[in-house]
Amino acid sequence: MSRVALLSQPIPRNYSALIRQALAVAVLTMVLAVLSAAQDLAAFEKRVTVKKLPNGLTAIVCVRPKTAPVFSFYTNVDAGSVQDPMGKTGLAHMFEHMAFKGTDTIGTKDYAAEKVALQKVEDVYAQYIHERDKPVDRDEAKTKQLEQQWQDAIKEAQQYVVPNQFSEIIESNGGENVNASTSEDHTEYHYSFAVNRLELWAYLESSRFIHPVFREFYKERDVVKEERRMRTDSSPIGRLIEQFIETSFSAHPYHRPTIGYMSDLNTFSATDAQEFFNRYYIPSNMVVAVAGDFDPNQAMGIIEKYFSQIPSHPKPDERTTTEPPQNSERTVVLHERSQPIYLEGYHRPDYRDKDDAVYDALADLLSEGRTSRLYRSLVRDKKIASEAEGGTGFPGVKYPHIFYFFAAPMPGHTPEEVATAIHAEIDRLKKEHITDDELKMVKTRAKANLLRSLDDNEGLATNLALYQTLYGDWRELFRTVDRINAVSKADIRRVAGQVFVPTNRTVGIIESANAGGAQ
Repeated sequence: MSRVALLSQPIPRNYSALIRQALAVAVLTMVLAVLSAAQDLAAFEKRVTVKKLPNGLTAIVCVRPKTAPVFSFYTNVDAGSVQDPMGKTGLAHMFEHMAFKGTDTIGTKDYAAEKVALQKVEDVYAQYIHERDKPVDRDEAKTKQLEQQWQDAIKEAQQYVVPNQFSEIIESNGGENVNASTSEDHTEYHYSFAVNRLELWAYLESSRFIHPVFREFYKERDVVKEERRMRTDSSPIGRLIEQFIETSFSAHPYHRPTIGYMSDLNTFSATDAQEFFNRYYIPSNMVVAVAGDFDPNQAMGIIEKYFSQIPSHPKPDERTTTEPPQNSERTVVLHERSQPIYLEGYHRPDYRDKDDAVYDALADLLSEGRTSRLYRSLVRDKKIASEAEGGTGFPGVKYPHIFYFFAAPMPGHTPEEVATAIHAEIDRLKKEHITDDELKMVKTRAKANLLRSLDDNEGLATNLALYQTLYGDWRELFRTVDRINAVSKADIRRVAGQVFVPTNRTVGIIESANAGGAQ
């Protein structure tokens, strides 16, 4: 038989999975062979410099020689929505928006006059909120009068604003991928610049933390309110996720939405945001990492010159309410005119737990690619779901959190069907060891994923800052692979048996409702 004829023959079904797995291993092996020599810990230790500045800020410089003359940075602030004060949810996210509004020299026509005008906005707003939120004896006429005075004060302050000047300076100097985000655990800021703009970057990035100005605060608050309406209030899956998390966590601040509750968004002030900034945006809560092709000594010198000016303050108390053990299954059911969804989760310890790598291995086994267990079972074989996955780190990792399972049923199938299939896969994990080949693939992918994440400036800066923040040592990034390499089949079976139990389970379901209402 000719080679062409041989290749045209159908592959027997019992061999196809083995061949796909062999090809996957071969591809990953090639990736590792190409990348490993330049990407191991010893090589990085020669290229990474870490320095804690006198004010407490940690700076990391990583050199990537012989690459394009650009660099990326990642500023990580160890404060997220968990730190939002009670009654003021959404403040962490709100300051992220404010960080792009400029400083006392950027974004203003006359800061001395603007400062007075902004204070007037706050003074009138405080009077308005006091009257508006009176439980009894509220004077409606006075409330409307104060609201109008507040709006007039906002217009007066607006005349001093140069809109979007901070971002325009970055973009006009070639900055790319300008972005920021807030999670439950932290807030991040990042973009990329040409190396010859390193000092401009240091000036801009440090300035917004030395003297931020809360201009256009209430205009931006309206933007956030619309964001909440779009992503949560008007989105069935957004509502499901919010209520699922609220049900999973009864005490820990993880149960509060990062974007904030609407009543809080309608109430908190720029003064509140300033107080949040003063408390949490302190040097000892910040790690700044830069990666690119530059002189490391020059880069560190520039960082010291500018970031050392951020005032030092005592680190805030980071204690939070401990979530009590869950001892019964909890369920949330939404009846929506939308696609049905199934979501379930199990409480697990935080990222410092001795079994953290086991959870990562479970997530890979269940969800990584078309050979993953949930994809093969629910999507490929049973054809009852369009997608299915399991993962960890939900909604964060800093505190005890959730290992979740998610599936979107195919038309004609129900959340109960996919739940049964998911539970069958969970029972397999409890009753049977995974195969040697599965465990080998998990470990190989762990190393390949690490190496890929370090193959550009953005990935480098991000990973170095995050691991320095979480562990106090960026080298833990590389040790994650060692920890996964130490995971055994018995570990996976043991953790599955301990954690994936009904009394530790929260279930979230969207059941499709017809046009006449919920069924």
